[in-house]
Amino acid sequence: MENQSFDKWLANLDLSFWGTGQHKVTAAQFFERQQSEGAVLLDLRSRDEVGQLALPFALHIPINELPIRWQEVPSDRLVATFCSSVTRAVVAWVFLQLHGLEKVRILDARYNDLTEELLPGKVYKRIYK
Repeated sequence: MENQSFDKWLANLDLSFWGTGQHKVTAAQFFERQQSEGAVLLDLRSRDEVGQLALPFALHIPINELPIRWQEVPSDRLVATFCSSVTRAVVAWVFLQLHGLEKVRILDARYNDLTEELLPGKVYKRIYK
């Protein structure tokens, strides 16, 4: 893992990167990889938001605390960044990429997408397939 400048990092992201969606993961893909390889959901929402709707399976680091807590984020497995509007997830993705965490992806999902993947039938299939 090596830190790099924003200019150098951005210069490497051409159409072959953006066009293949290497920067994101869907809710279904995340939950499949959570089951198979221990992927981590990084919840970037504020403490107040988490107080309204907690995601107990997530690592919670509010976006404003990420600069001092980023080393708590695993570098050896997929980490999907999440917030309710995707905006903070994108900011965190860039921040963590610049700090050398290459396995970080943006969770391309909102609450309804997460809820859909947490329905009993889908959970059952992931656990017992």
